[in-house]
Amino acid sequence: MSAPARIIVRFVLNVLLVWGLATYLSDYVSVEGGWTAFVVIGALLTLMNAIVRPLLTLITLPLRLLATILTVVIVNGIFLWLTILIVGAMDPTVVSLQINGGIAGWIFLSLLVGLANWVMKEVLHYEART
Repeated sequence: MSAPARIIVRFVLNVLLVWGLATYLSDYVSVEGGWTAFVVIGALLTLMNAIVRPLLTLITLPLRLLATILTVVIVNGIFLWLTILIVGAMDPTVVSLQINGGIAGWIFLSLLVGLANWVMKEVLHYEART
């Protein structure tokens, strides 16, 4: 679909969205002015999505990267913790796992495990596509 067609479709969908919100969620949204108001508000939403959203996306990039990294650390930290719990229930003469270095060790290993899992996923996904 061409860029102008996508903008027109987005505009129509935004008009319908505003109408639907005003019609079905009138406790939360009030629009006065009939279809003219729906069209104006839909046009504003379309313009803001086309112009303002890319700027906000760029401005908030550092925050989004920080949130992504924090999520990776937390998720992989939980995976490592669960692995240590499971290994701890096994015979220590057969298998043992310990993470050293305090919180820095946990953060470093969580990032490393996350990166390694991402690389494995990308490589395996690439091989599945070829």
